[in-house]
Amino acid sequence: YLDWNNSFEIIDSAFEKGLFVIIIGPKGTGKTTLVREYAIRKSKNLQSINFSLRTRESHLIGTKSLTDGNIGFDEGILVKSMKEGNILYLDEINAAEADVLLRLDEALDDRRQLILKESSGEVIKAKDSWFVVSTINPLTHVGTKELPPQILSRFPVRVRLDYPPEDIEYQIIKRHVKNPNEAEVLQGIKLANVLRQASAVEELYYSPSIRETIAFAKLIEGGVSAKQAAKTVFGNVYSQWGNVEFRKVNDIITSMFGIT
Repeated sequence: YLDWNNSFEIIDSAFEKGLFVIIIGPKGTGKTTLVREYAIRKSKNLQSINFSLRTRESHLIGTKSLTDGNIGFDEGILVKSMKEGNILYLDEINAAEADVLLRLDEALDDRRQLILKESSGEVIKAKDSWFVVSTINPLTHVGTKELPPQILSRFPVRVRLDYPPEDIEYQIIKRHVKNPNEAEVLQGIKLANVLRQASAVEELYYSPSIRETIAFAKLIEGGVSAKQAAKTVFGNVYSQWGNVEFRKVNDIITSMFGIT
């Protein structure tokens, strides 16, 4: 992971002071990679959950179980991480339903505790080493919604992770591609940024990620022409929104990479 905006330093300061962190930014900017790399560098176990409309309280807290006639309780990821004092990664937290956020809020306040009403009523108290990092996508992302103020307040350290400058994105690509063609790869990055900017002002439906610029460079490395790689990686996806969107993007590709 290339820490181009000193995110590690900010997160580490928060970790040392017991402050929870929220990372804000569009998809494909390395939010998850950043959290995973941080856990590795700290030699901490990382437990993660990706939120969606299907995420239930039981995924966080746990469920009752029946084994050989005995009623037990299978702990959810929130309870386990609190007990073990691990790093808990809440991915796309602004896709969670209100009841899930309400239960999560109980554990995130200053007491760092949770009443296990689903089981014995035991009070689960987090270890001092328990640390929570969450991420949110922009509200334009499908399935996301505005986080309630009380949830936002639980994450006082806010890291904004946007797409990196072109020279930094090229350095990231070089970590994945052995011998990138610098001129062609930089042109691909410029194309990606044009599409990202158009998406940001809602002129286009889709914003390409860093994963896609890496894929573009890999296709070129494999012998595909730059224009064909651009169409394959950046252009074709827009056909799902109809011919107007598709032609608009392919006209941009032609203007940047030529007719042939």
